Amino acid sequence: MSQLSPNAVRGALATIGPEALAFVGGMLNRPECVLSTLHGDLYSADWRGGVAHILPSGEQRLYRGLAPDGRELRPNGIALNADGSFLIADLGAECGGVFRLERDGRVSVFVDRVDGIDLPPSNFVFTDHCGRTWITVSTRKVPRAAAYRSDIADGFIVMVDDKGARIVADDLGYTNEAAVDPSGRWLYVNETFGRRLSRFPIRAGGDLGRREIVTEFGAGTFPDGLAFDAEGGAWITSIISNRIIRVHPDGRQQLILEDADADHVAWVEQAFQNNELGRPHLDKVKSKRLKNLSSLAFGGPDLRTAYLGCLLGDSIATLRLPIAGHPLTHWTYH
Repeated sequence: MSQLSPNAVRGALATIGPEALAFVGGMLNRPECVLSTLHGDLYSADWRGGVAHILPSGEQRLYRGLAPDGRELRPNGIALNADGSFLIADLGAECGGVFRLERDGRVSVFVDRVDGIDLPPSNFVFTDHCGRTWITVSTRKVPRAAAYRSDIADGFIVMVDDKGARIVADDLGYTNEAAVDPSGRWLYVNETFGRRLSRFPIRAGGDLGRREIVTEFGAGTFPDGLAFDAEGGAWITSIISNRIIRVHPDGRQQLILEDADADHVAWVEQAFQNNELGRPHLDKVKSKRLKNLSSLAFGGPDLRTAYLGCLLGDSIATLRLPIAGHPLTHWTYH
C-alpha cells in the first residue's frame, strides 16, 4: 500500500500541462464515460437519454430511448456490445439498474434486481474478456450526495455471468469505475470518497477474494475514472482537481496532468473534511480547460491517445501519451 501526494513520484513520464489538450465533438451532455475503438469511433454517455457517437469523419449521432417503464434514462457508465448495442448504467434520481439500448432506440432491462433488492442508482458497467459483466453501485443512500463522506462505505459490486447476477463485493467507499487488470487476475475499483484504489483477486467462477488497498490518495484527489496501460499501470482521473495520476503496479503515484484552481480545491477539501460536501461542490469548476474530469479511455491506432470525459463538459478532450493503453473487450467492435 502507498499513500503519497500525487507530486511525490516523478519518473520517466513528464507532467503535462492543460495547454496540451485538444478537443473533439461538441454539444454533448454530461459525457461522464468515454469509450474508444480501433476503428476511430468514440462513444460517450449522454444525459439526453442515451449514447453519443462521434464517428471517425467527425459526424455525430445520438442513440436514445426510454426505459421500459417510460422514464428517461440517465446514463453514467456505458459498455459497447459486440452486436453494436450498449449497456447503460442508469443513474436515476431514486432507482437505477442496467439497460440494453439498441441503436434504433429500443430499450430492455439487462438487470434491475440482484440478491432480492432493486438496484439503486447505478454508476458503471463493463464486460470483461471472459464475458462477465461487472456493475458498480456507489451507495445505497438517496440522495447519493449523502454518501459524499469518508465515513460511509455502503457501495457494492455486482457480477453477471451465465449463472445470473449477484453481489460479489460490498461495503465500499463510494464505488466508482472498475476494471480487470491486464493479467486478468485482479478486479480494480476506485472508491471515490474512500479515496483509495482497491483490488480483489478474481477466483474461479468470478467470485472475488479479500480486498487489498493498492494506494490511497491525498488532499484534492477524488478517484473516478480508471484505465490500464500496456505496462500494467493504472490511470486514475480525479474529479474536482482535474488530475490524471498514474499508479504504478507497486502502488506509487505519479501526477501526469492537473488543471485546477488551488483556492477552489481547498474550498472543496475543507467541505469534505467537515462532512459538508454536496452537489454545489461537484457542479462548479474552476480550471483552464477541463470541466470536472471523470474518465479516460486509451485510443488512436497506437492506443497512445487519451480521450477524456468530463461531468460538466460538452466535448471530449484528447491528449497524446508516451505509453500505450491496454485494449478493452470492445476495442475491435464497431
